Amino acid sequence: MVIEVKDLTKAFELNGGRFKRSSRVIKAVDNVNFSICQGQTLGLVGESGCGKSTTGKLIVKLLTPTNGTVLFEGKDISHFKERELKVYRRNVQMIFQDSFSSLNPRMKVMNIIGEALDIHKLYATKTEKKEFIEKILNEVGLYRDHISRYPHEFSGGQRQRINIARALCLKPKLIVCDEAVSALDVSIQAQIMNLLNDIKEKYHLSYLFISHDLSVIKHMSDHVAVMYLGEIVEIASKKRLFENPLHPYTKALISVVPNPDPNSRRKKIKLKGEISQLGNNQGCSFANRCSYVMDKCRKTPPELKSVDEEHKVSCYLTQL
Repeated sequence: MVIEVKDLTKAFELNGGRFKRSSRVIKAVDNVNFSICQGQTLGLVGESGCGKSTTGKLIVKLLTPTNGTVLFEGKDISHFKERELKVYRRNVQMIFQDSFSSLNPRMKVMNIIGEALDIHKLYATKTEKKEFIEKILNEVGLYRDHISRYPHEFSGGQRQRINIARALCLKPKLIVCDEAVSALDVSIQAQIMNLLNDIKEKYHLSYLFISHDLSVIKHMSDHVAVMYLGEIVEIASKKRLFENPLHPYTKALISVVPNPDPNSRRKKIKLKGEISQLGNNQGCSFANRCSYVMDKCRKTPPELKSVDEEHKVSCYLTQL
């Protein structure tokens, strides 16, 4: 097991305004549990604002959790001292959504990738460092002469390849891909996804692949976790989730995935109501948009329970 997340929670305080003393707490991530094995990809999917990116930042320790633990190879990362944290950051890397703002515009590719090598002292000479960077660039589909260029001289797809090279150069065990292809053209998306899969097989990497696009998640993932308002409402193997979704929210998401078959009879499920993290804090977070809502849904939140060995759902419909 590379990463295991237990009861992970992140709450933010919302101030009532400049002249108001009242404040409210919003849980961006609420009691989340999942694990990622070596060489596997967990897809984390949900609408914008559901807490996917916050979960990723908690795992790479860019944010500190309000409650819960993140275990790396069985060790709680909250107890890591400076030396242990340095090793952890080498083993767990992140690829961000915006390929331009995540790169320093004043640094050349040589320095962008080489900075991590300097911090972790992974080379003996400057020549060895340059040769290593050129090798990494070649593996992500870039050329040797790109080493002396600045980020603005590249296309969006090429900049994302630089981000991948920067993460890969430390030889990590887990990479958190935070909407790594969503800002790219469709044809470039396919190239980057294929590149990530090739790298995964070659280096036996694990991914937490965050996306709002179920088509991308289906192509990239071994297991899929569906998040709604900070909670995991369903988690299963990719095959089980797409063939037999059980949570009403998952069914709605899958129903609107574009289908190339013109004769398909699949009906789109339209969700009514509004998303509100400041609404019902007592019952199920999906209750005000669910067509199957029952009285107990509004009173007591359902637990994430196993339907079988590969499938967990947080819904009373599966527990009847």
